[in-house]
Amino acid sequence: MMWHVHGSWTTAFVQGGHDYVVPLTGDRGPDGRGRARTYTWPASVREVAWDRLREEDFDVVVLQRPHELDLAERWLGRRPGRDVPAVYVEHNTPAGDVPATRHPLAGRDDIPLVHVTHFNDLFWDSGRAPARVIEHGVVDPGHRYTGELPRVGVVVNEPVRRTRVAGTDLLPAFAAAAPLDVFGMKVTGLPYGAYEDLPQREMHAELARRRVYLHPYRWTSLGLSLIEAMLLGMPVVALATTEAVEAVPPEAGVISTRVETLTAALRSFAADPARAAQAGKAARAAASARYGLARFLADWDRLLAETTR
Repeated sequence: MMWHVHGSWTTAFVQGGHDYVVPLTGDRGPDGRGRARTYTWPASVREVAWDRLREEDFDVVVLQRPHELDLAERWLGRRPGRDVPAVYVEHNTPAGDVPATRHPLAGRDDIPLVHVTHFNDLFWDSGRAPARVIEHGVVDPGHRYTGELPRVGVVVNEPVRRTRVAGTDLLPAFAAAAPLDVFGMKVTGLPYGAYEDLPQREMHAELARRRVYLHPYRWTSLGLSLIEAMLLGMPVVALATTEAVEAVPPEAGVISTRVETLTAALRSFAADPARAAQAGKAARAAASARYGLARFLADWDRLLAETTR
């Protein structure tokens, strides 16, 4: 049993050989979204009404937010880590006083804590929790890059609310180098091309027509949209922050903390289709090697077997 929290990550996770249950509430709110509507999930994922979960016999509960510890106990009638095996996936970078940030599970040792990047593992104080890293895996969308439009593709959800975290305050400077198209949730109204919450396959098709992918995030674990863009065969321009410095090799694009360097790279890629296509091939090769779905699912199968045993 797991909550549908992060669509892209869950889409990869449910490709494994298991049966998955996601809670459903009447309003399909954050604690009961049920099956995804904009992602393609296999039939092995069932949505079950939250008040029927006690009737289900789960082998393991996958937690992703602190309040799910109490929510699982109330909805399942079982305590995660004690009455039912559980693992906790930490998707996010720590917030607040980062060097001193202690993870909510740091005081207990009965639930494995899974970080999705080595950066997260390094920066969170995991305390007594048995912590490990299982890096992202991504369903390969295929090499679909055409780069026919000399424009920049950006994927960011809620860019207005998450201005500095997502780096959307930097977009005007980047737009001066090349025209921008922004994909995601709540992007309507931005002074750029805006593509509101497209189904994943449709978004990939549109994104791949753009000449270069921009990853403007200051503080995020590692946006799965970055890996997806690389798998599409897009060259990457990204802020050299958090895990991006590990994910993007030099031949796949340009990463830097200097806005001037990044804007120059956007301008250069937009003007040179051949160079963009070559960097995009390198990006796809790097993402395929590191973030392949088979490795991701095998890592999770090992941990789930250990946890349920």
